Amino acid sequence: MEAAMSSAERVGPAFSVDGMLQARAKTREAIRTIAALVRPGMVEEDAVDMAKRTLIASGLDLTWHPTRIRFGRNTMKAMKQASEPGIVLQENDIFFIDMAPRFAAWEGDGGASFVVGQNAEYARCAADAEEIFHAVRKVWLTEQASGQELYRYAEQQARQRGWELNFDLPGHRVSDFPHAAIHTGSLADFDATPSAMRWILEIHIRHPEKQFGAFFEDMLLDDSSYQT
Repeated sequence: MEAAMSSAERVGPAFSVDGMLQARAKTREAIRTIAALVRPGMVEEDAVDMAKRTLIASGLDLTWHPTRIRFGRNTMKAMKQASEPGIVLQENDIFFIDMAPRFAAWEGDGGASFVVGQNAEYARCAADAEEIFHAVRKVWLTEQASGQELYRYAEQQARQRGWELNFDLPGHRVSDFPHAAIHTGSLADFDATPSAMRWILEIHIRHPEKQFGAFFEDMLLDDSSYQT
């Protein structure tokens, strides 16, 4: 057990606390910048191109998975599923950003959902995705829960709010690039308490009947990293 845990949480030779925090900060900043440039009437593919240009301009590299922006009914899809092409963001709509850029030797990874116009269901879904993330993170902090327990709790939280949790986004390692050379297993399968600054917690919720969902992801860190 300890050997498996140690193997799952190893880091590479370039790992740096400051580097990882810088990568995270630049990723969160890029998400905010890109979200502010998304407008109703945009085609999803054009928004993705804009996001890539924005990342490059900010000094980040386009690794280690594709930059995604999903509009409307595409927010239902698991990340491994291709978006339906040609979706246009409407005046009252929901979208999310999912990106994993690299800053120097360190991996960033982040995602968040946004609403344009006025739609109470969309706004609640976007807010709930982030609230569930933090509810799960609190359990990690206070109860030293395993990765498996965290995702069981995430499912409970989603259901209590009237959403379905997408288990195709089960969280993953993050490290100095590339973490896949160290460990490729999911957080949802990790049967020990995850260490800080080693894992990305992903929350993707979907309406059980309607064609929309919301997404939020960030690194597992203590409360001080989320104070504004």
